Amino acid sequence: MMNTNAVDWSNKSRSICRGVVCGCIAVAALAVCAVPAGAQAIPRISFEKYTLPNGLEVILHQDHTTPMIAVDTWFHVGSGDERAGHTGFAHLFEHLMFMGSEHVATGQFDQLLEAAGGNNNGSTTEDRTNYYETTPSNALPLALYLDSDRMGFLVQALDSAKVDLQRNVVKNERRQSVDNVPYGKSDETILAVLYPKGHPYSWPVIGSMVDLSAATLEDVKTFFRTYYAPNNATLVISGDFELDSAKALVKRYYSDIPRGPELPPRPTPAVVVIPRDTFVVLQDRVQIPRVYYTWPSVRNFSRDDAALNVLASVLANGKNSRLYKRLVYDLQIAQDVDAGQEGSRLAGYFQIVVTPRKGIAPARVDSIVGSELAKLERDGITSRELARVQNSTRSRFLRSLATDLGTAELLNRYNYFVGNPDYVQRDAARYDAVTRADVQRVARTYLNKPKVVLTVVPEGMTSMMVKGGVR
Repeated sequence: MMNTNAVDWSNKSRSICRGVVCGCIAVAALAVCAVPAGAQAIPRISFEKYTLPNGLEVILHQDHTTPMIAVDTWFHVGSGDERAGHTGFAHLFEHLMFMGSEHVATGQFDQLLEAAGGNNNGSTTEDRTNYYETTPSNALPLALYLDSDRMGFLVQALDSAKVDLQRNVVKNERRQSVDNVPYGKSDETILAVLYPKGHPYSWPVIGSMVDLSAATLEDVKTFFRTYYAPNNATLVISGDFELDSAKALVKRYYSDIPRGPELPPRPTPAVVVIPRDTFVVLQDRVQIPRVYYTWPSVRNFSRDDAALNVLASVLANGKNSRLYKRLVYDLQIAQDVDAGQEGSRLAGYFQIVVTPRKGIAPARVDSIVGSELAKLERDGITSRELARVQNSTRSRFLRSLATDLGTAELLNRYNYFVGNPDYVQRDAARYDAVTRADVQRVARTYLNKPKVVLTVVPEGMTSMMVKGGVR
């Protein structure tokens, strides 16, 4: 449930966001949250899609508004394609892909792009890994050359020294974002309880220290050869370019990359069911406790996904949301509250997170959360609440469509998750169709199921653990 609102272009500490993409792409991820009925029509994204003989999908979208382009490559591999004991590989490659390839020396990727006025970054989720560049349109050949070289010729330049260097970088990133940050282990603690052992989402995207340490050079190379091939990737070019020229460049730089091996069968786990409420306590070096309520929900783009997104926003998105107004503003017993429907390719969960103010017992906050959920289930939401959520998310949606990178991300997202890049208007339509009754129904359906409740407490204060309530 982390959001990064800016991208640090100055270093290679690549950020991870679970279920969302980072930096400027975060806008694109928010674009598919909710849109109001009867509002301004969402414009269709014009594009052309074709496939090279080696299996690489190519999607081209022209926009001559400004002389800029975005090149956005999605490899259809994430931490969910790993296996127990061999976790963290997808995120490790997010780093290794910037370490140079056979024809691009270490450090040149950034140097060449920045000299041309471009930026680049990447991100990893449980479902996919992406790499992107935004550059002036005259640097399109450079961006495609750099991207194609690391797709086709990375292994040739990969050695133990590079793997060890980036292994240590990732370990340090884990220390900074998980092990040594307040509440940092909450996510992996919840995932291990929410999903059964061996489920593709039961481990964190960043992997474990043990698995990262145990990975050999051959392990890493095998993972790359399996998943980072053209037949497991989609290349989107969005912005100011000419079709014939772009097609010629794609053919020039990508057509000689050989097709990869047949992909291993992707897991199809059973629907997640928690037999009973599970209460967990995690001691951490924090001064204020925090409570996480997590219910199994639905995959992204499935029937109730849109209504659950609206429900999350009504509950805890903005100062006028119900839980924020009650807990933070009216009673002043919490310092922050958040909620989200985290849908992924194989499964999803709905989560509410509350941080009480100093001196306030989590049990007191828990009782207010429970009463607000009961009130919503009993009375539903108002027309004004529904309109507020739909209007705010539509605004973010339209802003993402105004950027080359945002448009490229939407095309890639729809292509991968629903098998059709031309889905933006149908995506908007599913949010147009959300009613007050739908929101009340999903609240009653999903928030009455067994859940995982994690209380993060200061060391030695396990008595503060939430052991009941809410439902």
